[in-house]
Amino acid sequence: MSDAFDRWEVLKRATREGGGAERVAKHHAAGKLTARERLEAFFDSGTFEEIGAYVTTRATSFGMAERRIPGDGVVTGWGEVDARPVCAFAQDATVFGGALGEAHAAKIVAVMELARKAGVPIVGLNDSGGARIQEGVVSLGGYGEVFWRNVSLSGVVPQVSAILGPCAGGAVYSPALTDFVVMAHGTSQMFITGPDVVKEVTGEEVSTEDLGGADAHARQSGVSHLTAANDKDALELVRRLLGYLPLNNLEEPPRAESVEPAASAAAELARTVPEDPNAPYDVREVIDRVLDPGSFLEIQPEWAMNIVVGLARLSGRSIGVIANNPSQLAGTLDINASVKAARFVRTCDAFNVPLLTFVDVPGFLPGTAQEHGGIIRHGAKLLYAYAEATVPMMTVILRKAYGGAYDVMCSKHLGGDLNFAWPGAEIAVMGAEGAAKILFRRSGEGNGGMSEEERARRIRDYRTEFMNPFLAAERGYIDDVIDPTTTRARLVAGLRMLSSKRDDRPPKKHGNGPL
Repeated sequence: MSDAFDRWEVLKRATREGGGAERVAKHHAAGKLTARERLEAFFDSGTFEEIGAYVTTRATSFGMAERRIPGDGVVTGWGEVDARPVCAFAQDATVFGGALGEAHAAKIVAVMELARKAGVPIVGLNDSGGARIQEGVVSLGGYGEVFWRNVSLSGVVPQVSAILGPCAGGAVYSPALTDFVVMAHGTSQMFITGPDVVKEVTGEEVSTEDLGGADAHARQSGVSHLTAANDKDALELVRRLLGYLPLNNLEEPPRAESVEPAASAAAELARTVPEDPNAPYDVREVIDRVLDPGSFLEIQPEWAMNIVVGLARLSGRSIGVIANNPSQLAGTLDINASVKAARFVRTCDAFNVPLLTFVDVPGFLPGTAQEHGGIIRHGAKLLYAYAEATVPMMTVILRKAYGGAYDVMCSKHLGGDLNFAWPGAEIAVMGAEGAAKILFRRSGEGNGGMSEEERARRIRDYRTEFMNPFLAAERGYIDDVIDPTTTRARLVAGLRMLSSKRDDRPPKKHGNGPL
């Protein structure tokens, strides 16, 4: 027993040393935590339970037989986040640079399977240079096994990836398949091919940060959902994300204490949205005055900023928010905004998070760049996402809802359960100015034949007679035209009523959305 115990102690110590003190010191000097330090910071204190600590590489070529390190460069296990169970893996960049080999991949697959069977979220703390070259195609096979689990678990349990170092080559696809990606500013990168390969193939010179840093993916590619200042901030963001989501797709999201907005918030709502249909404003000011204060966690805040999406709470209940933002591109829907909102709608629907949509949209962004870029296909993604969703869906038209964008933004026709409009809302095929040009184009009534006064009168008459929300309400397309000051109260009541919603759809293998 003594010999066995001594051997166990040696191995146990080795599992905690990773790649050795020198590499750990280098890791710390770069402003990064080690894999174990990250897990300790992520989970509730003292709750982490490790599995697979003694697994080592099975490779023997290129000197690998002499480089067997317990754990093989990844720490796996489970713990609690806010007293709820979560599985996780953390790649250890001090061991083979966090590169993935056969045993490394098998450990990740094992903890993902554990998450599937237990019905709990899986969180990946990624810090890897990619496939382990010494293991050749076996490494690529390992990636394939991980990817298959990502797809298998998609929509079953929440999957969150924190990028806390380099994530290159095949390593990027697992995070891309998860529900949320969080990157740490200055220390994390994601790219298929690094700067050296880019230069060799295209002649283009680019830095690692410009190619695949946190800012690049937050502002340009839209790959990243949240940007953190450092490792600890990233881990806290992941904890906060999980607080809005259920453990799995068969459960409801966790409840929190309801927090009421300031007493002045309701009265301020009507003044937040300008009467002038062309005047810009930031829709976040509406969101902040309707939802529980401090609860809004905006997703992808620096990408496609003409639409705002995020998780929040309404009377303590988790809710997903989608809102056109007139302060950017007048709130129009373009390719990126459509893709951003569609993915968010589908994520919320997969995990039973109700949807709240604030509408102020003049239409889709016109132009050859949008048309040739596929706005028809990409815009249809948002339409498809709303039409497919079965969670409770509430919509408030704040000001404009023009053209096809009216339909797309969770209209009654796409399955909206409760659709409200403010009294000043305008619902029409197009704006009054454009409609007047078409309707009064007859001889003597076009722009050339009408005085400015007459043209202004025609526009005013059209807006009054044809664009008010009561016409839509008469048809049942709007459930009620509401006083802006009652918006929160009406939504709280609606969400309470819809909490038991059930919406069956025709059986099928899967739909064929416009990917």
